[in-house]
Amino acid sequence: MKLIATMLTAAAALALPAAPALAQTKLKWAHVYEVSEPYHTESVWAAEEIKKRTNGKFDIQVFPASSLGKETDINQGLTLGTVDMIISGPSFAARSFPRVGVAYYPFIFRDAAHQAAYAKSDVFKELAEGYRQKTGIVMTAYTYYGARHTTSNRAFNDCAGMKGLKIRVPDVPAYMATPKSCAANPTPIAFAEVYLALQNGTVEAQENPLTTIEAKKFFEVQKHIMLTGHIVDGLVTQIAPHVWTKLSDAEKKIFTDVTQEAAARATAAIVKRESELVEEFKKKGINIVQVNRQSFVDAVLKNFTPEQLGYDRKDYDRIVALK
Repeated sequence: MKLIATMLTAAAALALPAAPALAQTKLKWAHVYEVSEPYHTESVWAAEEIKKRTNGKFDIQVFPASSLGKETDINQGLTLGTVDMIISGPSFAARSFPRVGVAYYPFIFRDAAHQAAYAKSDVFKELAEGYRQKTGIVMTAYTYYGARHTTSNRAFNDCAGMKGLKIRVPDVPAYMATPKSCAANPTPIAFAEVYLALQNGTVEAQENPLTTIEAKKFFEVQKHIMLTGHIVDGLVTQIAPHVWTKLSDAEKKIFTDVTQEAAARATAAIVKRESELVEEFKKKGINIVQVNRQSFVDAVLKNFTPEQLGYDRKDYDRIVALK
C-alpha cells in the first residue's frame, strides 16, 4: 500500500504545471540625446539599476538620439503608450500644464546650484503634481542640462548685436523671448535637424549649452560662441501613467530613487564638462565672446513678463527667492 501511495503522489506531482518564471516587464525609455552624453549614459545606468533592484522584473531598453521619434513624438508617446519613460525638457509638458514652463523663463536661475535647489523644492513638487493630475504622467527627477549660449557665424557682444540674426530655437515661447527681445529672427527647427540647417545656411545661429554644442558638433559649422547664458536649462525624467499606475509603492520608490540618483550623476558630469569646454573650444579656433549679459536681461524683462508667457508670478517669485 505504501508503495502504491508513493507512486500516486509522484504521479500527481508530475501532473502539476511547473511554477511560472517571474514575469518580466519590458519598458522603452526614449530621448533625443547622443550616446556620448550623460543623459544617455546615466539613463542606461538607471535602467540597469532598476532591473537589479527589482530582481530582474523590469527590463528597460534606452533608445537614444531620436530613434523613437523627435521630442514632440516621445512626449506624446507617454500618453499614446508607444513609450514608457522619457528624459526631456519640460517645455513640452508645459503645453499641457503651462505653469511647469516657468523654469524656462530667461534668467530665472542664477546657476546650476540654484536649479538644483528648485529640483528639491516645494515649488517643483507642486508643479509636478499639477502636471500629474492633468496628464497622469509622473515627473521623478530633474537633471541639469546646462546654461544655454549662442553660436553664430556673426559675432555680437550685446542684445542690440542680435538684430536680424536668423537663429534656431525650440518652438517654445520662453526660448523665443530672448531673441525676440533683441529683434532677432527666431526660427523653430527640430533638434535632430539643427546641424544640417546650420551647415546649409537655413539658419545662421543656434543656442544650446556648451556640452550640447560639443556633442552635436555645432562648433564645426559655427565660428563664434557668445556666452549669453540666457536660460539655465534642465531635463525631466518622466514615467507614463500606464506604467506608473501598475507599480507597487516599493517599485515607485525604486524608480524615483534611481532616476534621481542618475540625475545627480548626470548633473555632476555636465557641470564638470562645462567648466572645461571654453578653453577647449578656444583651442579649436572658436571665438569665445563675453557679452554684456545685463543688456539681454533688461530687454527680456521689458518685453516679456512671466505672465505674458503664461506663467504664474507667484511661482516665479518663489523660484527666484530659492537659496
